Amino acid sequence: MKTNIALIGFMGAGKSAVGRALAAKLDMEFVDLDSLIEQKAGRSIAGIFARDGEPAFRRMEAEATAQVAGPGKRVISCGGGVVLEQNNIVLLRKSSIIVYLAAGRDILLQRLLHSKERRPLLEVADPAAAIDGLLKYRSPLYERAADIIIDTSPLDIAGVAGKISEEVVNNESINLEKHHTGQG
Repeated sequence: MKTNIALIGFMGAGKSAVGRALAAKLDMEFVDLDSLIEQKAGRSIAGIFARDGEPAFRRMEAEATAQVAGPGKRVISCGGGVVLEQNNIVLLRKSSIIVYLAAGRDILLQRLLHSKERRPLLEVADPAAAIDGLLKYRSPLYERAADIIIDTSPLDIAGVAGKISEEVVNNESINLEKHHTGQG
């Protein structure tokens, strides 16, 4: 029985914001994989990329995924590249419903260009071209990994959290009953 919800998708899709709202709505623990990696490394994702490179970051991401992927009552916000390592998806799938937060390229570009967060993979001369290339490669990986796909483009954070909540409550392979017993 699955007791976690793992959110995957491209950077800017809203995984962290939606994850916090969903965890609060369903009375679950919220875990942000990127924040967990930053805590363990003692520096930002951008700092890890700059000092150690992407391969080192991906190893840390795999370790963090293994740490949180076990049984629990968590909403897990995964980094955009979590799907690049198939073992991450295998681990998540054991105890999590995997929800792909999809968004159109123009929406993602708008969100990312207005974000205060540094995105090492977009620190290039043409961020739009970088997004296009990354999306072309990653979108099929997100789709294959997902149990549920939600288009976040037309929705706000609460709307996305509500839609996911409806989907998982109606999904027989996830057990949310434990979340509402003996608490409060």
